[in-house]
Amino acid sequence: MLFQNREHAGQELGRRLAYLGGQQVVVVGLPRGGVVVAYEVARALGAPLDVIVVRKLGVPVQPELAMGAIAEGGVLVVNDETRLLASITPGDLHAVEARERVELDRRIRRFRGSQPRVPLAGRTVVVVDDGIATGATAAAACQAVRAAGAARVVLAAPVGPPERIAWLHQFAEEVVCLATPDEFFAIGAFYVDFTQTADEEVTDLLHRAALIAAPAAGHTVHANGTAGTARTGGASPAHAVEVRIPTDTTKLSGDLTVPDHPHGLVVFAHGSGSSRQSPRNRYVSDVLVDAGLATLLFDLLTPEEELDRENVFDIDTLARRLIRVTRWLREEPDIAYLPVGYFGASTGAAAALWAAAEFGPPVTAVVSRGGRPDLAASRLARVSAPTLLIVGERDELVLDLNREAQNQLRCESRLAVVPAATHLFTQPGALEAVAVLARDWFVHHLALVGHSS
Repeated sequence: MLFQNREHAGQELGRRLAYLGGQQVVVVGLPRGGVVVAYEVARALGAPLDVIVVRKLGVPVQPELAMGAIAEGGVLVVNDETRLLASITPGDLHAVEARERVELDRRIRRFRGSQPRVPLAGRTVVVVDDGIATGATAAAACQAVRAAGAARVVLAAPVGPPERIAWLHQFAEEVVCLATPDEFFAIGAFYVDFTQTADEEVTDLLHRAALIAAPAAGHTVHANGTAGTARTGGASPAHAVEVRIPTDTTKLSGDLTVPDHPHGLVVFAHGSGSSRQSPRNRYVSDVLVDAGLATLLFDLLTPEEELDRENVFDIDTLARRLIRVTRWLREEPDIAYLPVGYFGASTGAAAALWAAAEFGPPVTAVVSRGGRPDLAASRLARVSAPTLLIVGERDELVLDLNREAQNQLRCESRLAVVPAATHLFTQPGALEAVAVLARDWFVHHLALVGHSS
């Protein structure tokens, strides 16, 4: 089995581990490359992500050959067979351990900083690496999470030699490995791209995961003065104002909601027969604000313009207005620095994709809910922003249109089908699923850009 990169391996591993979804699961990744894989697994399971810091103890004359490993909490694992074959004395082992303890402590500070560890007591803990070679570091990681109180340990990796995978069963209740080839030379041989992962990428992924899994507490205040309780566990207080946005021919009304310390800005483009007061879009907006994202809900057309149905399907005009609104936002000093995403519904999704194609890199991500991307067919191949297409399983015609549209997209894209949902996602839990999908997509693609600004 060949993986394109660590992200691809993590997505495949997440699918294999789907049976753990809905359980009290924490995913921990071994830095550095294992965290990239673990991030995708955590996203697939909807679980919190943490790092488990482990250091290999290399044979002095051949550092790539592991004779053991150390981990957080004072854990030490020694491969006696390797140590004896390499004629390593207890003094040699102690010297290597002491040196690696210094690096272990540095990495703990580097990756976790002042943030506490995600509690593991009583939880199912999935330990993830980007591959197994000797298994020493994986064994140390399993022992470390066990010492932290894990009730059940699942070790997961994309690839590893069969004899080491069998050996690792003594350290975990389950060992899940996608590929166990008899001829195993190196982990990197099973990846097209096995570029070394930087420390900064590890910390960035941990930051993204924390934003998704643990938004801060509070309430959302709408521009009309009504207060809405946070839907996803709470967010910091949000400041909401009603705005009037000038275009070439008119002024458009909108509601701008900005939480404290936002990580991005999502602009909503509603579809035909809807408005910025749409309870569906407002619900999604609440969830995004709870996750630290600013939102703008605005009317693409004035009430008078909406009387002419041709305007509703004039995607070119709607897209140009969306671009004009985005430019206006980038001129507002308090929010100009925020990366921008588009959330489009129905025909508004076509306008969002059209605008993303015309506007280019300034648009960082797009989400379409029950969208009509076919109305932007002439522009789809030019969209560069990562695009998530969300469709109800029972919205069969629109689902087919979205499948065809995804084939035309050349950017990163995903088609998410909400089970048993119809076009308006009125079924129990359907709109909540839409909100979570949109939140995770935007946090993944927007939050980190905002954090580094």
